Amino acid sequence: MRQRIIVAGASLGGLRAAEQLRAAGWDGEIMVIGDEKHPPYNRPPLSKDVLAAPGTAEEALAKLAFRPRRNATEIQWRLGTRIASSNLEAGTLTLDGGEELGFDGLVVATGLRPARVAVPGPSAGRFVLRTIDDALALHTALVPGARVVVIGSGFIGCESAATAASLGCTVTLVEGNTGPMERPLGSALSRGVRHLLAGCGIDCRERVSVVACLGDESCSGVELSDGTVVDAEVIIEAVGSMANIEWLAGNGLDLGDGVECDSHMRVLSADGKPLVGVVAVGDIARYPDVRNALPARRVEHWATPSDTAKIAAPALVAGLGNRPPAEAPSPLPTFWTDLFGLRINGIGSPAHADETRILEGEPLDPEAGVAVGYYRNGTLIGVVNAGLPAQKNLQYRQLVLDAGALVTT
Repeated sequence: MRQRIIVAGASLGGLRAAEQLRAAGWDGEIMVIGDEKHPPYNRPPLSKDVLAAPGTAEEALAKLAFRPRRNATEIQWRLGTRIASSNLEAGTLTLDGGEELGFDGLVVATGLRPARVAVPGPSAGRFVLRTIDDALALHTALVPGARVVVIGSGFIGCESAATAASLGCTVTLVEGNTGPMERPLGSALSRGVRHLLAGCGIDCRERVSVVACLGDESCSGVELSDGTVVDAEVIIEAVGSMANIEWLAGNGLDLGDGVECDSHMRVLSADGKPLVGVVAVGDIARYPDVRNALPARRVEHWATPSDTAKIAAPALVAGLGNRPPAEAPSPLPTFWTDLFGLRINGIGSPAHADETRILEGEPLDPEAGVAVGYYRNGTLIGVVNAGLPAQKNLQYRQLVLDAGALVTT
């Protein structure tokens, strides 16, 4: 009987894992199981392109769906199927309907789901944004003149607010305890983003949070922690994510924040030893930042599924063949966002800096072009630039790469 690897999760991480398993020489079975009914698709456009000009789910998928690479053959897809539990020692998964599946190797790629705002009030009129279906449902509510409150000022919150404003909605952004994208950008550039959003008509509420949603059967507004009330028919909750780890409970893993892994993306037991035949990919994986000598953390960026799959798949195949994994590359995180036509590019690990330096431009005017360097113990660990030519982004990427090479040697 052929050996089987099950990829738990059918989003981008699951697809990239399946592709990389074939590239690593795995000729056994590959089964990809995902709870969404849709095949893998690109998520970043959901808060921009799909919200602004969607059609049906099928039309959106036609534009966003990934096609497996040519080497990724003979892959079984079980879509619209939820994994209820697992027994890693026995090598089995149990599906929602009770079906039990055995595996020789397992890729954990179940990703994240949106966190919700835990406040009293009606649920109708409240939206999150993670899937195509979420985006299409929200778009029906974003009609010109609609009053919209966006809770949370991270990437999804700022992008959703910008898109809603561009559609003719009246938008209030409730920032919470930090400014717009302040964690990855730092305070100086965050103020520049707030200036951009406010200049485009978004009412930015600083250092306040939502304490209640108002209304009877459907939301009519929110009450803020400073006692003010903002009227709104549409509430977008963009307050972070939660890892989909419940199906892994009972296996002796550290599931405090995603799934803990080593530098080869091998899942670790609670005593810190790698499990045989189990790896993780994507933003559910918590892995060490070898490049910058930082502790294990999750990285919620678009490139993470591809970066981690390139490490996890060869390590899994090697382990199933009783071979040690080859030396693993150290991923360089990258991210970007678009706000009212302004592209902001991030390289490295800015959120873990203890010092920032302006490399060029003025942070309060990102549209004119700016670059900020992020340092830890005097070493450059990240750069964020905005409004600069693509060549500049490549130059700053190389600077971060060169600095990281010095840390690891």
